[in-house]
Amino acid sequence: MSRPRIVIVGAGFAGYRTARTLARAARGRADITLLNPTDYFLYVPLLPQVAAGILEPRRVTVSLAGTLPDVRLVLGEAGRVDLDGRTVHYTGPEGEAGTLGYDRLVLAAGSVNKLLPIPGVAEHAHGFRGLPEALYLRDHVTRQVELASSGDDAALRTARCTFVVVGAGYTGTEVAAHGQLFTDALVRSHPLRKGMRPRWLLLDLAGRVLPELDERLSATADRVLRDRGVDVRTGTSVKEATPDGVLLTDGEFVDTRTLVWCVGVRPDPLAESLGLPMERGRLLVEPTLRVPGRPEVFACGDAAAVPDLEKPGAYTPMTAQHAWRQGKVAAHNIAASLTGREPRPYRHKDLGFVVDLGGVKAAANPLGIPLAGLPAGAVTRGYHLAAMPGNRVRVAADWLLDAVLPRQGVQLGLVRSWSVPLDTASPELARLPDGRERRPDATSAAGAPGAGAPGTGAPAAGGGQRALGGGGGDDTSRTITSPTPEPVKSEPAKNRPAPEPAKNQPGGEPAKSQPGGEPAKSQPGGEPAKSQPGGEPAKNQPGPGTAGDQPRPLPREGEQ
Repeated sequence: MSRPRIVIVGAGFAGYRTARTLARAARGRADITLLNPTDYFLYVPLLPQVAAGILEPRRVTVSLAGTLPDVRLVLGEAGRVDLDGRTVHYTGPEGEAGTLGYDRLVLAAGSVNKLLPIPGVAEHAHGFRGLPEALYLRDHVTRQVELASSGDDAALRTARCTFVVVGAGYTGTEVAAHGQLFTDALVRSHPLRKGMRPRWLLLDLAGRVLPELDERLSATADRVLRDRGVDVRTGTSVKEATPDGVLLTDGEFVDTRTLVWCVGVRPDPLAESLGLPMERGRLLVEPTLRVPGRPEVFACGDAAAVPDLEKPGAYTPMTAQHAWRQGKVAAHNIAASLTGREPRPYRHKDLGFVVDLGGVKAAANPLGIPLAGLPAGAVTRGYHLAAMPGNRVRVAADWLLDAVLPRQGVQLGLVRSWSVPLDTASPELARLPDGRERRPDATSAAGAPGAGAPGTGAPAAGGGQRALGGGGGDDTSRTITSPTPEPVKSEPAKNRPAPEPAKNQPGGEPAKSQPGGEPAKSQPGGEPAKSQPGGEPAKNQPGPGTAGDQPRPLPREGEQ
């Protein structure tokens, strides 16, 4: 009798955990294939530290081949799923077409940057969903400080040293917190930069930073940011972006060359291309993560609208923590569907949240106990080490070196502005030199433009990418859950963006926008905007909560 074929689309938090759990349970009795555009799993919650020069890029990547030896890795992006024919059509990294047949399919494609109909944002801002965007941000910020220190025009020097972050959820808050420390370090010991004061602005339409968290954690983060010199502006967002700066909703024009977009994410377009029932761009599933009417198809992470059994009538937010835990439940239920066992529904309980604010500062509430300062910093870093599926020693070593040695303020020039556009369905891949995105041909996406890149997201969660999720969220989650880490061998991924000459921007400078991006759930109106290419019009400005910016709940021991 032939072994069942299981295909998993996406290696974010949800997809990675599904593959790992299934491989251990199957023990060679099933053919498990993982389709992903990169050969690594990305731990999105630590991306802000990559952008700030604390961690080297490969520290936050975990080799798929090295940690999933019993899983077949296929590099490529899903472009079309034939549900009746039970096949997945994909495009490989060199443009070759391929097809995978399946008996069970797991859709964990994650999420991509959310765009809003704000003039100039798509052209002058970048997202923060993948490694290329984090690398670009680090280079760009370093370059702005270097250009400012050698320039004669005082107004231009000030603009270059002004950095605007939109979205005060998890990612935006952490990017601003780490960014202020990074730029302060770049000017502190340089004689020619004395008197320069980098300025970071953090904007959000919500009434406070981290609006989805307890007010005490929010107040702690706000105090740390303001003490550090970050200009926190609540109830304010961007009305228009230009090459020379941004016009704010309060009427002020801020001269800047840097716009970091952290307002949120939307589900990967692959989910919508299936023609199945949707909920705000996410594929509707049963509590067991099965797609109604398609017993052979499961979905989890940011691409799936999973009923929240703790809050009847609601769906679990797009966070890495949810994606990570949903991956385990999906693996169990797929195995159950092949052996005739009873499936289990997805349930969760939150034990707290953590937000890394750089240095020894953090905000956390493990088991509901609010912490700040050094204790919160220790809890936050301990949680990340426990939650990572690999590279723990390397990450800890980088943290130790960062504590005793100065950071290297150099730009490598590996990623250019044009290669990491905000409007992309593949944030994990840099755009090619000819302007094409490395994604499946639109004709293969069943008429859905841009359909298809499996997201890491992140877990992100899906992802969500950000913690721990095969899809989105990416998020990154920073919720505390008593993780029970299983030691896994990890190898650094070898994926590096290829260097390409930058396109000239006004003033002969590379693009002036920066990555920004955390799963944002709430835009004006509190609803995730659906306005992406091919989507419905979004609702105005970035708002308080974000889909990926939801608290990231972590599971209790023994809980799914």
